[in-house]
Amino acid sequence: MEFEPVIGLEIHAQLLTDTKIFCGCSAKFGAAPNTHTCPICLGMPGVLPVLNRKVVEYMIRMALATHCRINTECNFARKNYFYPDLPKGYQISQYAHPPAEHGWIELEINSGKKRIGITRIHMEEDAGKLMHDERNPVSLVDLNRTGVPLIEIVSEPDIRSAEEAAAYLRRLHETIVYVGICDGNMEEGSFRCDANVSLRPKGAEKFGTRTELKNMNSFRNVQRAVEYEIKRQQYVLESGGVVAQETRLWDDTAGVTQPMRGKEEAHDYRYFPDPDLVPVVIDEAWIDEIRGSLPELPLEKRERFMRDYLISSYDAGVLTVSRALADYYEEVVRLSDQPKIAANWVMGDVLRFLNEEKKDVRECPIAPASLAAMIRLIQGGTISGKMAKEVVEAMYKTGKPPEEIVKEQGLVQITDEVALARTLAEIIGKNPAQVEQYRAGKEKVFGFFVGQAMKATQGKANPQLINDLLKKMLAG
Repeated sequence: MEFEPVIGLEIHAQLLTDTKIFCGCSAKFGAAPNTHTCPICLGMPGVLPVLNRKVVEYMIRMALATHCRINTECNFARKNYFYPDLPKGYQISQYAHPPAEHGWIELEINSGKKRIGITRIHMEEDAGKLMHDERNPVSLVDLNRTGVPLIEIVSEPDIRSAEEAAAYLRRLHETIVYVGICDGNMEEGSFRCDANVSLRPKGAEKFGTRTELKNMNSFRNVQRAVEYEIKRQQYVLESGGVVAQETRLWDDTAGVTQPMRGKEEAHDYRYFPDPDLVPVVIDEAWIDEIRGSLPELPLEKRERFMRDYLISSYDAGVLTVSRALADYYEEVVRLSDQPKIAANWVMGDVLRFLNEEKKDVRECPIAPASLAAMIRLIQGGTISGKMAKEVVEAMYKTGKPPEEIVKEQGLVQITDEVALARTLAEIIGKNPAQVEQYRAGKEKVFGFFVGQAMKATQGKANPQLINDLLKKMLAG
């Protein structure tokens, strides 16, 4: 029997607010354990939470960016479960009345464009973090993360392959970073993904039994974990077995999923309205104000780059992978008026240098104005493309402008036609055999003369001028 995967993703994104969702403690990552806590986020008796307005604003930004319907009223609920890093014994979340529903994002996949539905986006608080001691049978708890604001983005079960799951995750990741509400750092846990995977006979409408996958901290691991789980469930079903509804952990080292616990249902959490928090009312004027502040989104930016700068879909995809990189490229284009040449230098040498040092473009020592100035030097014939490779590397290492590096290293291109003709005449005079070969029809010999000319001028001669002069001189 041929099976069809049915996949839905649940994304938890930590919001870039200064303080937590219901108290004034810092939400910053990396502080000493248990230093960003107070009676409210520790769940002490008698305390009252107060909602952070910025959290609601950030939720609305993401809802608008993903074409969700925003409900003008929503409620908070208590999600009850016991875990050592959840001090209150419940998590403040949202259930029956989410603030945003029925959205979508569009993917570009091999078969064309595909729309993946978004069931809901809601706000909630994060739990703490357990750290397990490998040498002793104890676990330590850090409650700094308790109360850090999250939004949860739940997709419709519209995903049909591991590749689509990774593509959806990437698109959602770039969107949430573009709108400026999450740093997207998967290693630090500020962008986390759980996947629900099931199989059904191809053509069937009823869903199969699903498993939930956790502990996936990269796009690659999400794809690998989903691929493995599809194969595992297919083996179970083809062997006559039954897939258990459970939560499974992805083991990156072994490349397998392992059972963790039985999968909970909504009723297991005994949701009920939080009595300490009033309903949240969102007025249309606020939504319109936030809509007006949204930046150009990645897909729109890619299409504009292709249309306005006449670059390929691939180039536009690379250059818009982050908002900062897109801004860097556009500034180089504005100052150089050379979109394609600018794209080549940014995607080539600049990104290569940054990737080697694992740096962001915002840390790049080459300012857009300097890269544009170097492009103008090439276009004006001051330096050749080969020289520019040396110049751009020196710019990255020193942060100096290209004009200063060209002057210091004596890299000015030779464009004096008379002087270059004298040099070529000497080369031709010293190599009569090669001249005869060329004139006899062996055109490959032409490269020999070009090489000799570049050697004689230490690579400083204008290559096009060399070619033009050589053709005239060798023809006679």
